[in-house]
Parts: sequence; C-alpha cells; structure tokens
Amino acid sequence: MIPELIGARLKRYGGLEHATGRTLFVDDLRAPGMLTAKVLRSPVTKGQLLHIDTTDARRMAGVAAVITAADVPHNIYGPGRLADQPVLTEKIRFQGEPLAAVAAVDEETAREALERIRFDIREQPAVFDPVEAMAKGAPKVRPEGNLFLFGPHPFMYVGDRPCREICSGSLNDGFAVADRIIEGEYRQASVEHAALEPQCCLAVPGPDGSLTVHTMSQHPWLHRMELCAVLQTAPHRVRSVSMAVGGGFGGKSDMHADPIAALLALKTGRPVKWRWTRQEELLYSTHRGAWRITIRDGVMNDGRIIARDVRSIRDGGAYTCYNYGCIESHCSTVAGPYAIPNVRVQGYLVYTNKPPAMTMRGFGVNEAAYACESQMNRIAAELSIDPLELRLVNAYRNGDVMPNGHRLESVALVEVLRETARAAGIPLPERLQAMTSAARKVES
Repeated sequence: MIPELIGARLKRYGGLEHATGRTLFVDDLRAPGMLTAKVLRSPVTKGQLLHIDTTDARRMAGVAAVITAADVPHNIYGPGRLADQPVLTEKIRFQGEPLAAVAAVDEETAREALERIRFDIREQPAVFDPVEAMAKGAPKVRPEGNLFLFGPHPFMYVGDRPCREICSGSLNDGFAVADRIIEGEYRQASVEHAALEPQCCLAVPGPDGSLTVHTMSQHPWLHRMELCAVLQTAPHRVRSVSMAVGGGFGGKSDMHADPIAALLALKTGRPVKWRWTRQEELLYSTHRGAWRITIRDGVMNDGRIIARDVRSIRDGGAYTCYNYGCIESHCSTVAGPYAIPNVRVQGYLVYTNKPPAMTMRGFGVNEAAYACESQMNRIAAELSIDPLELRLVNAYRNGDVMPNGHRLESVALVEVLRETARAAGIPLPERLQAMTSAARKVES
C-alpha cells in the first residue's frame, strides 16, 4: 500500500459503470443463434430415478437438445479431491436436484419441453436435522454415511475421523479444579446469499469444438478446471471469461450454471444461456449452512476460564462443497481470542437431504465468534463480572499459544479493548487500564 493512499478518497473500480448502468453482466450478453436452457428438477427429497423418457420433449419444434445423466462425460464436480456432486443425477439427495436439461429457442418452449419429460422415482426416507442424521439408524443421505470423515491433520481431506478435533492441555483436569461449570448452546439458521444477480452462464462453442464460457464465478480459474473435468476435455480448449459479479458473498464460489450450459452448447453446436429464476436461486442454490454450537466452560470465581469444551455441528446439506474448509476455519477460532489452558474443540460436518451448504462471508469464523462471545456474556452475567473485564482478564498476550499450536507474536487485543471502552465512554478501573498485551511473566 502506498502511504499517501492511506486515508485518501479513492474512486471505486467500476463504480461509474455500475452507477450509470453500463456494467455488463452475463445475462446482458447475447450471441447469434443463442438457445435458452431450462432444467427439470426432482420433486422429491430423496429417491432413485428408475426411468426417464425424453422422447416427446426431443421431438418438439424449437427444442435443440435434451440431456440426462447419461450424456455427461464425467458426471461429478466439486473442489478437487472432494468432488462428489453430480451435474445431472439419478440418485436424488435433495428436492430440486437436476434430473434433465433442455435447450430450446426460447424460454416458453423450454418450459413446455420439461413438462413432456416422463420419469419414475422410487422415493426413499430422508433426514433433515443434522443431530437426527448423526443418530444410529438414521436414514442414510449417502451410502457411506452421514458424516464427513476428516484426516488426522487440518486440511488433510480424506480420513476416518468423524470430526475435526483440536485439543490442548487436559480438559478433565481443568474441569476438576474449576469453581463453576457454565454451559450454553448457540444455534444459527441457514442464510441465503440473496445476491441481486442470480446464477447465470452463457456457453459459446467454437467451430473446432472448443468452448468459451461467460461466467459470474468468484473462482473462474478453479471452476474452469472443474468444468474441464466434467467435459473430459483439455484446459486449453475451454476459455473462461469472468464477467462482473452482481453480488457473490461466497454464493458464487462453486459452479451452478456452467456445466449444464456448456454440455448443451457442445451438444447443439450453438450458444446456450442458462439463467436461474429467483425462485431457483432461493430454493436450490448453495447457502450458509446452519450451525448448532455447544460450549461448556470451567471457570474460576475471579473470571479466569481454565477449561473450554466446544462441540460444533454444521448442516452441510447433501454434498461436501467447501464445507470442510468452513469446519477447519471454525475449529481454529471458536475457542476465541482467549488464553485458556485446557481446550477441546470438535467440529462435525453432517450430511442432510437439503441443498448443499457453502461459504458465506467468514468461512465459519463469524458463527464461531457469535457463539464464543455469546458464551462470554453468559459467563459474565453468571459471575456478575463486567463483560469487558472478563475479556481483558482472559485476553491473549504476546507469546501465548493457541489450541492448534500456533504461537502468537503480534497481539493487541488488550489495547483494542481499552480503546473501545474509551471511545464508548466506559470508565475502566486503574488495574484494567494498566493491562497490556505484553508477554506474560514466567514464574521461576
């Protein structure tokens, strides 16, 4: 950062174009001979597609192509080694999962073609609550079970452990000497990103069989690689054009419209656009996953927290996506910026028969902060201690070690809390004013 830019008023990149309506988004684009895509979505939450007949839809005037799972070269996508979501499915894991797709001359024709597709589904028992999904005998969302299995180390994706666990000290010893045990449960509902721009893609095939994909992706390079895997084609044959994103917030961190638009474009040899409706966006796109977080603390009467046991459960929906990353980030931060000698954090990623959860502004950290700080307020109330004092007493100092083993070398939490109190007009006693984030003195 150039020093003279700090504190200066800067023009926002693209601000004038946005304000005057000249910014081009994917849905603003048109191409000669462009077709419109629409998707047949599952009406049931869990089931097996036994039969699908697209004959009548294919014969309709104005319909250029109809595709099903059998037409997808590699019918799986997702982040790297964790790819587990089909483009078009036969094993249904949530209501609204795509079964077939149509490319037609206009939206009305495409919708009518969808109505002419005949299919038969054997419905199966579903589970919607993550705690119920963890219970013995719960309906299986996936053949391997309802828990994502973690590796032995953070971001070691594949393993045999039912949760990401971070431990330090001795939890039992801490609880044994604590003056009080204080417990709280904190729940957060799923949240839709609600971006103004719905999911949209325009795929344009080249005369040599190459493909140009106009996308609103937040990760165009990664999505290009995922798309090449689906199409089973070399990366140099797919050009990804990242357009302006009309609101992302994490909701466009994974592919939605790109694979189906690309498959239809290659099959028809014509440009294909698939723009989701607002209803599709709200019901079937990825969202911030719901959480259930339990914190159990061993606390001394003077406010020192000497043991903290956290159990966090994330409702990941039917597929993995980047949920594993949310769990990793969450588990590293949910104990808070506090020096607690004995800590155990267990983070569970649970599959349910809902649309998959995804990242949203904070990657699991916001929810961690909400639960942790709510617990701090609960402790302060039960001990009749000022909430600010409680935080100052327990705040990290330089040299402290986090539960994940990371040693802190540049800490200013005490100073920030003191300045916050000053700005808010909250007087602090001298003993709190004298506190600093300097390294703790080690007794000889």
